Amino acid sequence: MERLIIKGGIQLHGEVNCSGAKNAGLPILASTILFDDPISIFNLPHLKDISTMLELLNSMGSEIRFEEEDGIEIDSSSIKKPEARYELVKTMRASVLVMGPLLAKYGKAKISQPGGCNIGSRPIDFHLAGLQKMGAKITTDSKFIYLEAERLNATNFEFPKISVTGTENLIMASVFCKGTTVLRNCAREPEVVDLINFLNSAGAKIKGAGESVIEIEGVDKLKKVGWSILPDRIEAGTYLVAGAITNGHVRVKGIESNLLEPVIQKFREMGVVVNSGKNYVEVDATTTELVSCSLDTEPFPGFPTDMQAQFMALNSIAKGVSMIAENVFENRFQHVVELQKMGADIQLDGHKAKIVGVSNLVGSSVIASDLRASASLVLAGLVGKNRTEIEDIYHIDRGYQCIEEKLNKLGAEIIRQPAI
Repeated sequence: MERLIIKGGIQLHGEVNCSGAKNAGLPILASTILFDDPISIFNLPHLKDISTMLELLNSMGSEIRFEEEDGIEIDSSSIKKPEARYELVKTMRASVLVMGPLLAKYGKAKISQPGGCNIGSRPIDFHLAGLQKMGAKITTDSKFIYLEAERLNATNFEFPKISVTGTENLIMASVFCKGTTVLRNCAREPEVVDLINFLNSAGAKIKGAGESVIEIEGVDKLKKVGWSILPDRIEAGTYLVAGAITNGHVRVKGIESNLLEPVIQKFREMGVVVNSGKNYVEVDATTTELVSCSLDTEPFPGFPTDMQAQFMALNSIAKGVSMIAENVFENRFQHVVELQKMGADIQLDGHKAKIVGVSNLVGSSVIASDLRASASLVLAGLVGKNRTEIEDIYHIDRGYQCIEEKLNKLGAEIIRQPAI
């Protein structure tokens, strides 16, 4: 196990490059199961979750070859074992994304019960209900979900609650269905749009990208294509918060402002200057006295739940009182106790947090409980007096590529070392 040690109180300046989006890469990697030809995917981030998905595909029989410029060629034409093993699925919930394409292509799937970050209930009942309506026979036991379908059928299905991975799974499952499948109350996130654009480039017929109603007209097969993954809006937003929380000036390259509109709006409410242009967004807080701002997390195009913890850290040193309502996951305030150790004044009331800004935070020894909580503790450490030690950082490596290297490039002083 490793830990990060952060020297706080350093103003950050400079620019960093945005990596590809994990949450776009995972479903697109899963969708390669649908193809008869090798597929080249570019701009994949070097992350634990991506490695886990590649290991999962490889364990089923996919052949993987690494190419130049962060490219990977995946040949899933001869999968022999359509099974998502427990030791892989337990570490990454997104492993369930292979369910839809396996059923569509091979007519069966065996999926271990999902795991991942402990941030609340994320049942896959919606996935299963949709697949069942398409004709899949589903049985379960304490460890596995078994799915079979001689052929999936086009259907109409409405998600009881918006689900990103549910939307992606049913889109992939519907690609070869004869007729037109209509999905309602779909997730509208850019990462879902990226999956749709990728599949359409390969010959799929999917309408409604970025809308709540998606129509999939079945096709017989998909053609060979290459694809570059969408930039990671959450990584970009995190580095912009790093600039704001240290009263610095940080530019993130490789990202368009339209992916960050709800986040940019909150920065401006807090008094942070935000500039953007072709292929970059930057924050300038060098003359800013941060002012608290309240926010409610919502599915896209609302404020992203994956930026909630980072903005809680930012609000903790802003002037005034703010309220944060977490409306997506019911257990996503695990970072609060750790921020309180660092001097943050935060009170919880159910799914809401009241934050009273303090003049500064103090370095402490804290524990990362999930991916985005890890990011909030790194941000707090950047501004905290003295030294912060963050344990259990394997969470952060699931979603941030070389976070200490990128922050050090901006002037931070962070070292990674084995935990004692």
